[in-house]
Parts: sequence; C-alpha cells; structure tokens
Amino acid sequence: MTLKKRGLIRLCSLSLAAVGALSVKNYSLMRKAEAAQRSVNNSYTAAVEELAGSCENLSNVLEKQLYAGSGRIQQSLSADLYKEAAAAKAALSRLPVSRGDLENTNKFLSQVGNYSLTLSQKLDKGEALTAEEYSNISKLCRFSKQLCDSLWELEGEIAGGELTFEQADGMLTDKEPPHVTEGFTDFEGSFDEYPKLIYDGPFSDDLLEQEPLMTKDAEAVTEEYARDQAAEALGISTADLTDTAEVGGKMPAWRFSDEEGSAFCEVTKQGGYISYFLNMRDAGQEKIGRDTALDNAADFLERLGMTSMEVTYYEIQNGAMTVNFCYLDEDRRVYPDLAKVTVAMDNGDILGYDARGFLVNHRRRTYRDKLCSALKARQAVSPRLDILSERMAVIPTDGGGEVLCREYTCKAGSGRKVLVYVNACTAEEEQVLLLEENENGTLTV
Repeated sequence: MTLKKRGLIRLCSLSLAAVGALSVKNYSLMRKAEAAQRSVNNSYTAAVEELAGSCENLSNVLEKQLYAGSGRIQQSLSADLYKEAAAAKAALSRLPVSRGDLENTNKFLSQVGNYSLTLSQKLDKGEALTAEEYSNISKLCRFSKQLCDSLWELEGEIAGGELTFEQADGMLTDKEPPHVTEGFTDFEGSFDEYPKLIYDGPFSDDLLEQEPLMTKDAEAVTEEYARDQAAEALGISTADLTDTAEVGGKMPAWRFSDEEGSAFCEVTKQGGYISYFLNMRDAGQEKIGRDTALDNAADFLERLGMTSMEVTYYEIQNGAMTVNFCYLDEDRRVYPDLAKVTVAMDNGDILGYDARGFLVNHRRRTYRDKLCSALKARQAVSPRLDILSERMAVIPTDGGGEVLCREYTCKAGSGRKVLVYVNACTAEEEQVLLLEENENGTLTV
C-alpha cells in the first residue's frame, strides 16, 4: 500500500505541527523551570544577605558589650544579641545547606546570647567580670567579625555569579548542591579559635510614633500656603508641583510632587512646617569640599529658621552627604530633636531634608538642679576605656522618655572610639555606642 502525494504532504504537515507543538510546550516548560530556579536563587540570595547583616549586627553588639560596665546595659545588649542570633538562625535555615555542614555556626549563634546573659546576671549581683570573661567576649567579638567578613565575601561571590544555587533541590535526594556548600564550609572551618564557653547615629528615628509636640497646638494653614512653602524648599515654581496628596497619621500633611515624581515635599497641616522633602536627582562627581557641604547644610537650616542646631554625624554615599543635626540647649546636646540635611557634593544643592524627629520632640525643657558629681559619673565608665572628652546630652529612653546624661567620648585599647552615656542624676550607665570614623564620614552603631 502506498500513500498518495496529497496524503504524504498531509502526514508531513501533521508531523511538523506535532513537532512544533512539542517544541513550544518544551520551551514553555523550560521557561517555567528557569523562572522557578530564578525565584529559588533570589530567595537563597536574600537569605545570605540577611544572614550576613545579622552577623554584622552581632559583631557590633558584642563590641559594645566589651565596653559596657553595668549589668543593666549588659542585659539590654543580651536582648539585642538574642534577637540578632534568632534572625541569623532563621536565615540560615532557609539555605540549601544541611545542618550538619554548619554545626559550628549553629552552635555559635545558640551560645552567644546565653553566655552574654550569664555575664549580665553576674554584674547585676554586684560581681565584677574576670579577665577570662573579658577575654572570651573579646574572642567572640573578633570571631564574629571574621564570620561577618566571610559571609559578605560569600554574598559577593554569589552576586557575581562565582557561586550558584543551581540544583539546590538536590538535597532532597541526598545530593549536595554544587559550589555553595563549599563556600559555607570554608568559614565553618574557621571555628578552631572559637572560645570554649561554660548578645541609626545615635537616637535617630525611634520616636516618630509619638504625637508631634511642634504641631499639636499650632494653627492650621491653607493648602496654598503649604504649596508655597514646598516650592521654596525645593527651589522650583509652584506650577511645577502638579500632584497633591494628603498624608494622615500622627503628623497630617500635604504631599506635593512634580509630574515625574522626582521631587516631593511634605508640609504639615498644623503650623505649615516642612517635615520632609527629597530631590531624587543623581549627584555627580564630588567637586566641593566636606566643610563647604557642612556649611551649606547649616545655612539651609538657618534659612528655615532652625537655629541652635549642631552637627553631630555625617555620611557620604553616592556623591551626597547626609548630615545629622541635633538641637543645642545651652551646653546640652538634645539628640531627640534631630534634623537631617542631604547635600549634593557636585554643586552644593540641598537634595533632602527630614525634620520629623525635631517636630515630634522639640519643646522647652527644664532640668534638675541637683546632679551627681562628675567624679561619680566618670566612675561608671568601664576601666577598659580612656576618656577623651565629656559633655552633657539628652538621650531618649526605650520607654519613650528622655534622660539627661554625661556623654563620654572614649578610646579603647584597640583604638576604637566609644561613646558612653551615664545618667547625670544617678550615675548609672545608660547607653554604649561605637563610633565609626572613616573617609566617608562619622557615624555610630
């Protein structure tokens, strides 16, 4: 039996159609598989970033603990360590690496908080830490820094494609995922020196949920007045602010922006204060000096009528300097009364402003006349620190209040700068912060 020519053509056409359909289906399945793999990889990459970030926070808290002298502060730091250790372990559990391969890492994250709590309880009883215990804290701190550096290096290799999470689901069939396990195993082997054991710039944005004191009893302003204020702050015409929205919450405001959404400003409905604005242009190459940028930021605050503001910390990123100011009440730094100004380092333009902390907290304050002696307050500073300078400062408390302190700028044996805050009335240690000084600015952690 032979096929006619027409039948043969039809058979070939059907075969080609079937092959085409299968190819399309296979291509679709392949695309779905690739999308699923990308989704898995993105999830794993995010987990590595979270793990590295948590370990970096652990490292910072451990160093603070090394310089804290009171049991109360040690307990506060212990709580932070528990939180960061838990976050690190949660991120670790999402990665395609078996628990057995990271036994030491898991052990470190579990033990670090418990050891810190033991020390804080000892200090609370009035006992002093031994040289061995301080040595253990120091070793934990050094080790955590090494672990942090290794994790960020691992994250960079993953981001650069040097390590991949491909075939990560192979663990379900007892097959190790290629490459990535090796990356984790590298720093897992660095636990040889792990001690044998028997946890924003200060005080920036944590109080914004309070009712703003500056706007509470202020008179209402019109939308037109608010628009004029926004245009003047942004340095553009009111006609350019084409979009308007209302902002609710504790600080009701109008939000004005241009058509592209590249510049916007919020003005409070009560009082007409500029609370926040941002010009999202990219800053070019740095052409002005740091002193000029700091002067421009200070001049801008004065134009807004914000006087008695003092530079505390600053940071330069992507060609822009963000400067933190706090209110200076005679000789006292009032850290809750915070304002931030961002300056373009190419031409000195003001790119951003945030006075929400200032609007929430600023008011006329009264202070107790009877304070503890300066000598007694200095005795609360850890003997492991050398005091370089001191001044008075108001800092916020965890409960939403404030406390007048003596702020001590200190230096550790390692050369690290440390800020210690001692209650000016009770001589109790209230806070310990690490001072970061480098070519990009001065910050606290």
